[in-house]
Amino acid sequence: MSHITVRVYGVLIDPVHGLLVSDEFIRGDYFTKLPGGGLEFGEGTRDCLVREFKEETGLDVTVGDHIYTTDFYQPSAFRAGDQILSIYYRVNPISLEPLKTRSKAFDFSPEEVADKNGQAEHTRWIALDDLSEATMSLPIDKIVVNKILQAQ
Repeated sequence: MSHITVRVYGVLIDPVHGLLVSDEFIRGDYFTKLPGGGLEFGEGTRDCLVREFKEETGLDVTVGDHIYTTDFYQPSAFRAGDQILSIYYRVNPISLEPLKTRSKAFDFSPEEVADKNGQAEHTRWIALDDLSEATMSLPIDKIVVNKILQAQ
Protein backbone atom coordinates (compact mmCIF):
# COMPACT_ATOMS: atom_id res chain seq x y z
CA MET A 1 0.00 0.00 0.00
CA SER A 2 1.33 3.42 -0.92
CA HIS A 3 1.63 6.22 1.60
CA ILE A 4 1.83 9.99 1.57
CA THR A 5 4.69 11.19 3.72
CA VAL A 6 4.52 14.75 5.04
CA ARG A 7 7.89 16.47 5.41
CA VAL A 8 8.42 19.89 7.00
CA TYR A 9 11.47 22.05 6.26
CA GLY A 10 12.88 25.31 7.53
CA VAL A 11 14.50 28.18 5.69
CA LEU A 12 16.99 29.92 7.95
CA ILE A 13 18.64 32.92 6.33
CA ASP A 14 21.25 34.81 8.29
CA PRO A 15 22.28 38.21 6.88
CA VAL A 16 25.97 37.46 7.50
CA HIS A 17 26.20 33.75 6.69
CA GLY A 18 23.46 33.11 4.11
CA LEU A 19 21.21 30.04 3.89
CA LEU A 20 21.65 27.14 6.30
CA VAL A 21 21.67 23.75 4.54
CA SER A 22 22.16 20.17 5.61
CA ASP A 23 24.63 17.94 3.79
CA GLU A 24 23.56 14.35 4.28
CA PHE A 25 24.83 10.88 3.48
CA ILE A 26 21.84 8.55 3.20
CA ARG A 27 22.07 4.94 2.08
CA GLY A 28 25.17 5.47 -0.02
CA ASP A 29 24.11 8.77 -1.65
CA TYR A 30 24.94 12.39 -0.89
CA PHE A 31 22.29 15.13 -0.65
CA THR A 32 22.27 18.83 0.09
CA LYS A 33 18.86 19.80 1.46
CA LEU A 34 17.12 22.19 3.76
CA PRO A 35 16.94 21.17 7.42
CA GLY A 36 13.76 19.40 8.44
CA GLY A 37 12.10 16.04 8.35
CA GLY A 38 9.06 13.87 8.74
CA LEU A 39 5.85 14.80 10.49
CA GLU A 40 5.00 12.37 13.29
CA PHE A 41 1.46 11.27 14.07
CA GLY A 42 -0.27 13.73 16.42
CA GLU A 43 2.19 16.53 15.65
CA GLY A 44 1.44 19.86 13.98
CA THR A 45 3.67 21.06 11.15
CA ARG A 46 5.19 23.90 13.17
CA ASP A 47 5.85 21.64 16.17
CA CYS A 48 7.48 19.16 13.80
CA LEU A 49 9.79 21.82 12.44
CA VAL A 50 10.83 23.00 15.91
CA ARG A 51 11.63 19.38 16.86
CA GLU A 52 13.46 18.60 13.61
CA PHE A 53 15.57 21.77 13.81
CA LYS A 54 16.58 20.91 17.37
CA GLU A 55 17.46 17.33 16.37
CA GLU A 56 19.41 18.27 13.23
CA THR A 57 21.10 21.52 14.25
CA GLY A 58 20.83 21.83 18.02
CA LEU A 59 19.07 25.18 17.53
CA ASP A 60 15.90 26.39 19.19
CA VAL A 61 13.85 28.22 16.57
CA THR A 62 10.60 30.04 16.17
CA VAL A 63 8.61 29.25 13.06
CA GLY A 64 7.64 32.17 10.86
CA ASP A 65 5.79 32.58 7.58
CA HIS A 66 4.77 29.72 5.35
CA ILE A 67 6.82 29.77 2.13
CA TYR A 68 5.64 26.85 0.03
CA THR A 69 3.74 23.56 0.01
CA THR A 70 4.29 21.00 -2.73
CA ASP A 71 1.64 21.47 -5.41
CA PHE A 72 2.59 18.61 -7.71
CA TYR A 73 3.12 14.86 -7.46
CA GLN A 74 6.55 14.05 -6.03
CA PRO A 75 7.47 10.38 -5.65
CA SER A 76 9.64 9.42 -2.71
CA ALA A 77 13.33 8.95 -3.43
CA PHE A 78 13.54 6.33 -0.68
CA ARG A 79 10.29 4.33 -0.75
CA ALA A 80 9.02 3.15 -4.11
CA GLY A 81 5.35 3.95 -4.66
CA ASP A 82 5.17 6.57 -1.90
CA GLN A 83 4.39 10.25 -2.40
CA ILE A 84 6.04 13.17 -0.63
CA LEU A 85 4.22 16.31 0.47
CA SER A 86 6.66 18.98 1.69
CA ILE A 87 5.84 22.14 3.63
CA TYR A 88 8.35 24.97 4.03
CA TYR A 89 8.46 27.77 6.62
CA ARG A 90 10.88 30.52 7.47
CA VAL A 91 12.56 29.90 10.80
CA ASN A 92 14.27 32.30 13.15
CA PRO A 93 16.89 31.04 15.59
CA ILE A 94 16.63 32.16 19.18
CA SER A 95 20.45 32.07 19.05
CA LEU A 96 22.98 30.61 16.62
CA GLU A 97 24.65 28.84 19.54
CA PRO A 98 25.38 25.85 19.69
CA LEU A 99 25.29 25.49 15.88
CA LYS A 100 28.32 23.71 14.44
CA THR A 101 28.82 24.04 10.71
CA ARG A 102 31.28 22.80 8.13
CA SER A 103 32.87 25.04 5.53
CA LYS A 104 32.71 22.63 2.60
CA ALA A 105 30.11 20.26 1.23
CA PHE A 106 30.07 16.62 2.31
CA ASP A 107 32.91 17.04 4.78
CA PHE A 108 32.41 13.58 6.28
CA SER A 109 35.04 11.46 7.95
CA PRO A 110 35.66 8.02 6.42
CA GLU A 111 34.00 6.44 9.48
CA GLU A 112 30.80 8.45 8.93
CA VAL A 113 30.32 7.07 5.42
CA ALA A 114 31.80 3.59 5.87
CA ASP A 115 28.38 1.94 6.25
CA LYS A 116 26.67 2.26 2.86
CA ASN A 117 23.30 1.71 4.59
CA GLY A 118 24.04 4.33 7.20
CA GLN A 119 23.32 8.00 7.56
CA ALA A 120 25.36 11.07 8.54
CA GLU A 121 24.67 14.79 8.37
CA HIS A 122 26.39 18.14 8.84
CA THR A 123 25.19 21.70 8.40
CA ARG A 124 26.88 24.49 6.50
CA TRP A 125 26.12 27.99 5.30
CA ILE A 126 25.80 28.94 1.65
CA ALA A 127 26.29 32.62 0.90
CA LEU A 128 23.26 34.02 -0.92
CA ASP A 129 25.54 35.16 -3.75
CA ASP A 130 26.57 31.52 -4.26
CA LEU A 131 23.06 30.10 -4.00
CA SER A 132 21.29 28.56 -6.98
CA GLU A 133 18.80 25.77 -7.52
CA ALA A 134 21.74 23.56 -8.53
CA THR A 135 22.96 23.86 -4.93
CA MET A 136 20.12 21.64 -3.76
CA SER A 137 19.66 17.93 -4.41
CA LEU A 138 15.92 17.52 -3.92
CA PRO A 139 13.46 18.78 -6.56
CA ILE A 140 11.15 20.56 -4.12
CA ASP A 141 14.08 22.29 -2.40
CA LYS A 142 15.12 23.63 -5.81
CA ILE A 143 11.71 25.34 -6.15
CA VAL A 144 12.03 26.87 -2.70
CA VAL A 145 15.55 28.16 -3.43
CA ASN A 146 14.21 29.84 -6.59
CA LYS A 147 11.51 31.49 -4.47
CA ILE A 148 14.18 32.71 -2.03
CA LEU A 149 16.28 34.11 -4.86
CA GLN A 150 13.29 35.85 -6.48
CA ALA A 151 12.49 37.51 -3.13
CA GLN A 152 16.03 38.93 -2.78
